[in-house]
Amino acid sequence: MLCWKKLNSIFNVVMGCLICVLTVLPQTATAEGIQIKSAELRQVNEQYVLNAQFSVVLTPMLKDALNRGISLYFITDFDFSEPRWYWFQDSLVHLSRVTRLSYNTLLRQYLVSGVNTRARSVDTLDEALNILGTIDGWPVIARDKLNSSTSYRATLSMQLDTSELPKPIQINAIATGRWGIDSTPLVWTMTP
Repeated sequence: MLCWKKLNSIFNVVMGCLICVLTVLPQTATAEGIQIKSAELRQVNEQYVLNAQFSVVLTPMLKDALNRGISLYFITDFDFSEPRWYWFQDSLVHLSRVTRLSYNTLLRQYLVSGVNTRARSVDTLDEALNILGTIDGWPVIARDKLNSSTSYRATLSMQLDTSELPKPIQINAIATGRWGIDSTPLVWTMTP
C-alpha cells in the first residue's frame, strides 16, 4: 500500500510538470515568417507618416544563408487608396521600401541598410530583425491631398525579395517554394 501511494504521488508530480510544459510551449514557440504587430498613420505637420512594427522570424535555411554571406532583401509595400462603389478603387499612393539584411563574417556583425533607412550594425540577429521590422516616421502622403469627409483604405505588407538572391538559389527558391517569407497584408480604414 505504501508503494502504491508513493507511485501515485510521483505520477501526479510528473503529470503536473507535463501540463506546465504543454501550456507554456505553444506560447514560446515562434512561427517562421513575417507578422504585422502594429501599424498607424499619424499627421505630422502637413503630411501623414507611417509607424509600424513587424515581427520577422527567419527559417533555418534563411539563417544559414545569411550567416554564409548571402544578403537578404525585404520589400515593404504601402498602398493608400480611396474605395469607390462604382468602379475600382482609386490608388492615391503606392510606395515600396527595400531594406537589406547582411552579415559580415569578419566583424561578426549584422548590417541593416536601405534606401530610406539609416544603416546600422548590430551584434545579434534578434537586434537586426528588430531594426528590420521597425518603421518609424515614413512619410507617405501630404495632408492637402485628402478630403476630411472621405474614408480611405491603407494596406501594408512585407516580403522577402527572392529575385535579389543569387541565381542558383533563385532556381531552388522557385522549385521548392521554401525560401519565400511574407506577411499577410494588413488593411485598415482611416478618415483624416
